[in-house]
Amino acid sequence: VQLQASGGGLAQAGGSLRLSCAASGRTFSSYVVAWFRQGPGKDREFVLGLSRSGGVTYYRDPMEGRFTISRDNAKNTVSLQMSSLKPEDTAVYYCAAREGTRVSAAAREYDYWGQGTEVTVSS
Repeated sequence: VQLQASGGGLAQAGGSLRLSCAASGRTFSSYVVAWFRQGPGKDREFVLGLSRSGGVTYYRDPMEGRFTISRDNAKNTVSLQMSSLKPEDTAVYYCAAREGTRVSAAAREYDYWGQGTEVTVSS
């Protein structure tokens, strides 16, 4: 599966952005999906993951309540709605997909990656 992320840009603290990831190739519903991010000088970190059906979401604690992940298997898309943005959310955001049934927070377990979309949050 090929992934293409979009929607990044500049936002003010407290604002919102919506990232999208379009998938092409094999049946998208066969994959667990997730968003990761990599801030300046930091390692890539897990943000949220979503089961194949979209019924179960996994968060890192600081994101809960501010970020929401969703998928539309009919349209082969996965989205990340970010609100109440903070300067520390500044990062390149990556969508990722893996075969299997389990969401993992480990980047090494994802087989497919989008190219990343940059988000900058100003204070």
